[in-house]
Amino acid sequence: MSEEQVTLRQREAWRTYLSANVQLTERLDHELQQRSNLSLTDYEILSVLSVASRRRLRMSDLARQVLVSRSRLTYRIDRLAEVNFVAREECEDDRRGLWAILTDPGMDALVGARAGHHDDIRNWFLDLMTDDELDTVAAVMARVVDKLDSNRPGT
Repeated sequence: MSEEQVTLRQREAWRTYLSANVQLTERLDHELQQRSNLSLTDYEILSVLSVASRRRLRMSDLARQVLVSRSRLTYRIDRLAEVNFVAREECEDDRRGLWAILTDPGMDALVGARAGHHDDIRNWFLDLMTDDELDTVAAVMARVVDKLDSNRPGT
């Protein structure tokens, strides 16, 4: 580990990022639930499934794409299945695997929530930046994701 200290400027930037990330996520989740009864995680699950081939993904692939643990994903899929937004089906080629499938009512719920959620994202995040700042944020976060992906345990 490096003995170089984190500067005050760096520490302030980090703390501001953490605070903004937590508050933004909580705000988007709250507003989405108030408007559509979907959590932010539910919305992401439905959104990822909506663009998948045949609106279905293996649970393991879905967990990677929505960035939640398998146990949390299983819990959320159970809740979404209770309201008929998602169906589960055994994988034909792997008895241990399960498909998560977006149903028509699930697609309707996603479409119904989409405009308001996009307005929230614009209001609380996108509209606060110039195009150049948005490009910078996207570039920096892409570097962070790339570094994390290339240093994932077990790879």
